[in-house]
Amino acid sequence: MLPAALPAAKLPSEMSTSPRSPSGQSSASQSSAGQSSAGKSSAGPPEASAADQTHPLYALDRDLVDALLACAQPGDAQLVDAARLLMRYEGFPGARDIGDDLAKLLRLWGLDRERLHERTRVIWAAGYRPAPAAAEAVGSGFDTADEQPS
Repeated sequence: MLPAALPAAKLPSEMSTSPRSPSGQSSASQSSAGQSSAGKSSAGPPEASAADQTHPLYALDRDLVDALLACAQPGDAQLVDAARLLMRYEGFPGARDIGDDLAKLLRLWGLDRERLHERTRVIWAAGYRPAPAAAEAVGSGFDTADEQPS
């Protein structure tokens, strides 16, 4: 006896080309759902076209870009963050608001991309290493603060 035929796998050319969110909804169904909600979400890029993609780190990077825009005199950490974000979003098909704000940031700081990269190469060569974020701390998770001293 032969097993029942399985449904044929779709070729990449037969698959839907609309991007899907982590919830499985297509961006078209999300945008129609998003139009009914009041206000805009800070978790995703505003006014994305059908060809645009949402970067997985958009929400974190959006907050960082906003903090950088508030910085009048950048220090080493701010210069390094701006340079890495410029590299991350260069050529990325989406998150145009971040790209526009990074260009505005360079104008505010009186820099161009080449001058920013020159400065960050000097910063890295001098031994700069970013401090790990608190959320990235490695440990056992065992809380010893509740222990009574002996």
